[in-house]
Amino acid sequence: MNTNAIEVRGLEKHYGGFSLDRVSFTLPSGCIMGLIGENGAGKSTTMRLLLGLAGRDGGEVRVLGADPETAEPEWREDLGVVLDECPFPEAFTARDAGRVLAAAYRHFEPEKFGKMCSDFSLGGKKRIKDYSRGMKMKLSIAAALSHGARLLLLDEPTSGLDPVARDELLDILLDFIQDERHSVLISSHILSDLEKACDYITFIHSGRSIFCEEKDALLDKYVLAKGSEREIAGLDSSRVLGVRHGQFGCEALVERSAAGQLVTERAGIEDIMLYYIKGDAK
Repeated sequence: MNTNAIEVRGLEKHYGGFSLDRVSFTLPSGCIMGLIGENGAGKSTTMRLLLGLAGRDGGEVRVLGADPETAEPEWREDLGVVLDECPFPEAFTARDAGRVLAAAYRHFEPEKFGKMCSDFSLGGKKRIKDYSRGMKMKLSIAAALSHGARLLLLDEPTSGLDPVARDELLDILLDFIQDERHSVLISSHILSDLEKACDYITFIHSGRSIFCEEKDALLDKYVLAKGSEREIAGLDSSRVLGVRHGQFGCEALVERSAAGQLVTERAGIEDIMLYYIKGDAK
């Protein structure tokens, strides 16, 4: 069995005003990876390329051991997908969606789908056109988890969900990967969610992959160091990710071992991303 659910090497895609430039990362089986980056960084483009919904211009991609552009139709049976938009017609009810899924997937589990719809309060005769954005997202999540998928590809699945529903989804994902054959790639702007659930973090900025690291190692690597302009300027610049200058001093995102005697505090995933994007170059 392939020990990696996803392998991406030097992935390229060029549009008129945007390029995905040599993006690389690996998602081991049995793990959850968070895909982070600002709007327009290339996260959704990456997802589409992993699904074979667009042709790449360069690089290599393997998803569950297959090239998405040449994979057999059966390959898609092993993928559970949640994208920005609900995939079902607006005139459908949740029951209608279940009928379509039963016809599309050999291993569809109607009881599981029905229970998730019930848990998400999606039953009854209400049509999708009358759903809130959060309800549409819940229906997409129920569909993705109801046909025996080995890999979940989730693009902003917590968008529109309240904090309780987001926690419930994270619990579902953590339960899903208890089977070591299962894996999850999830993008989200709510980085605290990713910090709770993910084993790995891949950061894409302006179409390029900045890092792909184990989450715990990443959080252990950096701290926020506070000090005067002179103290911050005295740090080893090769080990400073970003600096912010304030009225009463400076704050830097720095490798823990390079912070010296400066006052430090824990840095989260959001700090690491924002300092890289907005922190002043040192």
